[in-house]
Amino acid sequence: VIGHAYPDAILTPHAQSQMRRRGVTENAIRAVLASPEQVLEVRPNRVVLQSRVQTGPAEKLFRVFVDIDRVPEEVVTVYLTSRVAKYWEA
Repeated sequence: VIGHAYPDAILTPHAQSQMRRRGVTENAIRAVLASPEQVLEVRPNRVVLQSRVQTGPAEKLFRVFVDIDRVPEEVVTVYLTSRVAKYWEA
């Protein structure tokens, strides 16, 4: 399961509200779901898909949390962070 893409995952109502609140587009989420740079297990049945993105001069990390114990998988929440070094696994 780790290392996979989840292009068909659905957005939960919570993920949709976080997406709107944080100014993240569904297209951006779909891009990470289809082709993440990293997939890390957060806890059993939950992974975070993450990709680095350039926002102006700064690099940020786009993180998409997915519950993978259901079909289709469900996006739980999404956010961008400037703390790339904290979450990126070398």
